[in-house]
Amino acid sequence: MHGRGVRDWLMKSLLKGCFLGCGALVLLLVVLALWLGATLTSSPDDVELTSYHPFRSPAAKERYLARYDDRAREWPVASETRMVETFWGQTFVRISGPVAAPPLVLLPGANATSLQWLPNIEALSRVYRTYAVDNVYDFGRSVYARHFVSAFDFVQWMDELFAALELGNDLTLMGLSYGGWLAGQYALRHPDRMAGAVLLAPAGTVMNLRPAFIWRAILAAIPHRIFVRNLIYWLAEDSVTRSEAMRREIDAFVEDGYLGLRCFKFKQLVNPTVMSDGELASLDVPILFLVGENEKLYSASEAAERLRRVAPGIETEIIPDAGHDLTLAQAQVVDSRVLTFLARLHGASGEDLDAVRAYGWVAGGGGDDSKEERE
Repeated sequence: MHGRGVRDWLMKSLLKGCFLGCGALVLLLVVLALWLGATLTSSPDDVELTSYHPFRSPAAKERYLARYDDRAREWPVASETRMVETFWGQTFVRISGPVAAPPLVLLPGANATSLQWLPNIEALSRVYRTYAVDNVYDFGRSVYARHFVSAFDFVQWMDELFAALELGNDLTLMGLSYGGWLAGQYALRHPDRMAGAVLLAPAGTVMNLRPAFIWRAILAAIPHRIFVRNLIYWLAEDSVTRSEAMRREIDAFVEDGYLGLRCFKFKQLVNPTVMSDGELASLDVPILFLVGENEKLYSASEAAERLRRVAPGIETEIIPDAGHDLTLAQAQVVDSRVLTFLARLHGASGEDLDAVRAYGWVAGGGGDDSKEERE
């Protein structure tokens, strides 16, 4: 083949490859649009409550719950479980800690479950009655009966759940990522029922999500392990690169998320919104905002700066050597900061506060108050 013929052949091959690649991308976007459209146009009452709902099939239900129960055996403290009936469906809650201790409700991130708190639950349950929730409209053992279309739906669900659990009007919410957004939404609407809130790298709330995260999240909606792994490894880079033990824990979360995508029916989560300056300033409960310095959803420094500017009453801290995986990569540091904040809420003495602060050092997490970003 002559030189010109080779060039022509290469050009045709490149063009063909581009057309095929673009065609595949367009097809993917069309499929995702159809999924979103089908979900967003459905009414709150059209959920088919089969014996295996919300799973794709009886086999999918059996497969997912077998892994879920196997992972639940890693829960490091004594616990009891409850399935709470609400208008929105059945909500699974794992309860640990002293019966008479103040209540602390734990809300997981998107495509995660109450088992996301495995690295932290032992420390938190020493002094608090913890209620680790499976989001009723996500993976786990909860079973939704209606579609959620707004933040207000979630607030209504949480309000009914907390009432059924008899948590009173002095509860504290702690949420990670999507759970942090939910905690913020509840605090915005029902400050009179709360003692405080801990927002751990909340989705939305303070900053818009970066396009780099949105595209990875869209790809991760495809039920293939490689897309889920790429997203979680990117979000949890600090943990993945720090130690083999942490990487194995991240791999377990990858498998949890992948199996959820394979086994559950598709549904569109409500997009986490960003609060206005006025909404952030109006939050009338003590709030602790923690974010890893390597956060991928948005800029940690810009989020901290916005809070200092519009809501200086919110305690804000950037956790070093961590990203969206701050509860694992810096588990002891996060636990210590959270426990110190909660101890102040409940009137701990100076000696008690000193003991709580020391927890980070005793557990090997270290602590550097010079990193705090407070007004």
